[in-house]
Amino acid sequence: MLNRYPLWKYLLILVISVLSLVYAAPNLYIPDPAIQVSGSSSGTVIDAALVAKIETALKEGKIEYFGTETNGKSALIRFKKDEDQMPARKRIQQALGDDYVVALNKASTSPNWLRSMGAVPMKLGLDLAGGVHFVLEVDTASAVEKRQTITADEFKEKLRKAKIRYASINNTADNIIIGRFKTAEARDQAMEELRSGSPQHLFAKSSTEATPDEFSFTASLSELAVKEIEDYSVSQNLHTLRNRVNELGVSEPIVQKQGRNRIIVELAGVQDPAEAKRVIGKTANLQFHMEALPDAMVSSKEQFNWRNDLEQKRRGPAWLEKQIIVTGDQVSDARSSFDSETSGQQVNITLDSIGGVKMNHATKNSVGRKMGILFIEYKNHTEFVTNDKGEEIEKNTQTIERKIISLATVQSALGYSFRITGLDAPGEAAELALLLRAGALAAPMFFVEERTIGPSLGKENIHKGVTSCLWALAMVSLFMLVFYRMFGVFANIALAINVFMLVMVLSLFGATLTLPGIAAIVLTMGMAVDANVLIYARIREEIQNGVSPQQAIYAGYERAFITILDANITTFIVGFILFAIGTGPVKGFAITLCIGLATSMFTSIMISRAMANLVYGGRKNLQKISI
Repeated sequence: MLNRYPLWKYLLILVISVLSLVYAAPNLYIPDPAIQVSGSSSGTVIDAALVAKIETALKEGKIEYFGTETNGKSALIRFKKDEDQMPARKRIQQALGDDYVVALNKASTSPNWLRSMGAVPMKLGLDLAGGVHFVLEVDTASAVEKRQTITADEFKEKLRKAKIRYASINNTADNIIIGRFKTAEARDQAMEELRSGSPQHLFAKSSTEATPDEFSFTASLSELAVKEIEDYSVSQNLHTLRNRVNELGVSEPIVQKQGRNRIIVELAGVQDPAEAKRVIGKTANLQFHMEALPDAMVSSKEQFNWRNDLEQKRRGPAWLEKQIIVTGDQVSDARSSFDSETSGQQVNITLDSIGGVKMNHATKNSVGRKMGILFIEYKNHTEFVTNDKGEEIEKNTQTIERKIISLATVQSALGYSFRITGLDAPGEAAELALLLRAGALAAPMFFVEERTIGPSLGKENIHKGVTSCLWALAMVSLFMLVFYRMFGVFANIALAINVFMLVMVLSLFGATLTLPGIAAIVLTMGMAVDANVLIYARIREEIQNGVSPQQAIYAGYERAFITILDANITTFIVGFILFAIGTGPVKGFAITLCIGLATSMFTSIMISRAMANLVYGGRKNLQKISI
């Protein structure tokens, strides 16, 4: 028979249609406003006692909540009104302190049976559903201080190679490097040696000598050099933040510079904002130092505690040399894995070319000595204070924590690749690897603002936009019924399945739906109906030429296919170009359009033809069709 599909094709269409309905269904459920609480460290456990503390804080604030959930790593508290989120966040943050991240969230209301199948709603863009807005400030002064400290160590190395003796070379609190010498001749030779390789520094002889037998110089950065360091710090942090957001899997984020030293991060459709806030705001970095020798001068070493409390109790604090071998800036790759020797977690580190050379140079003559790894973390402290107007505002300050995570004996000269052991938990190792892999921050930064963003178009306009789409769909469906009768029914059912398929694909791939995306969905519906119009017009033309109804149906679908394919391919190329060169909403429109083209080809040709086959294909003496 001409118009009959094999059984497997009918089953395939049925399965795809049912799956489309199931995986598109979560988008019908409106999420609840919620607060998510997790530890500032990946190893922090959220237990029943902590949940009770959260509930007590909310009850004292007379904030209505329901549906508290916890999985050991985070707690989720639901609210009935969006207005309760910010007061609740404030109460919880005050009750828990800085060891926990308290973030705004949207909690899914999809039934458990849908979630168990992996069915999740689409992520909505900032223009449709709003999102989370962070403003972070980069501490550019710390970047300048870090650069001068490293430069001071480089000056020492150069003078040692040049065999110029010096008393001390250190960076001061004002970020001015001071070099002290026993003779004026040694000072002058040092200035000549260092000036040629440091054009960004302004060298000057000290105007006053501390003692008659001490001669010194100062090396300060020029204004242009300071500005370059500050600009680089913001640019590097901007790049690192984008990498971190990409590691989190956030769709279409906004990460951009604001002013001289601030960065805006806007996230829409984030499933775990607490995790996002922790990873985005965390300034985790590493520094590698050799353990100080017992007879080393106090001014050349520093004492540090262990990050692991058990190690701190067992081994006590340790002394490390102040001179930095390499930092996390030189890490090109980092992966967490299992350490079979200690049955613990480890991070495999790969350094860049400069870092590898420095590491090899420092360790080849230090075999048998211990090398310590410092974990440097800038922690945010949040408190609520009253301003001059009597308003209670949120104030964020930052503290620096430097602790040892590893102190191991150097067995042989190290190069570009080595490993870090001594980490507490798999989550901690994975998080450290993520932060290092995404890139070390050139300077610490802290949150100065966090808020939710309402839909930029307003709920009323969004409601009107969705309503207009439904009216358009209804009018198109009515047109197809009036002009094509039974075949119009086929087209309308295929169109409905096409919409569900498109929503399913967007949901499964984690795409973000924006207002331009809705426009692409409407355009897709029009193109899907247009394909059916081409097919049905060809069927009518064949019947008018005296062809039998069965032959006309077959010819309509077969011969119109090439025309539909050509039209869709050209449109797909345009969509691909928009996706390749566009940004933000343009990408959203392009990806939705391209997916819609693929689904409309399937529904307009396969599904509508399957229904035509089921209704008319089995009739041997078919004389008339409703078209």
